[in-house]
Amino acid sequence: MGDTTTLDVRGMTCPLPVLKANKALRGLAPGARLAVLATDPAAVKDFQAYAEETGHALLEWAEEDGAFRFLLQRRATP
Repeated sequence: MGDTTTLDVRGMTCPLPVLKANKALRGLAPGARLAVLATDPAAVKDFQAYAEETGHALLEWAEEDGAFRFLLQRRATP
């Protein structure tokens, strides 16, 4: 289903991972996917809340070796 853009925000703390992801999503086409790599444990709740508030889909998230990977899909424009 097309390419996925990757955003590496490892080492950054709240609120920077979500702010940088928001900026990256604005530059993508509706339906495009963004993978975000983060190390801040607060990012889990932050991205869940971000998806609820914006309508972008949090398709999945996983944690491995202290790093988190979030897969977001940009919402379709209304």
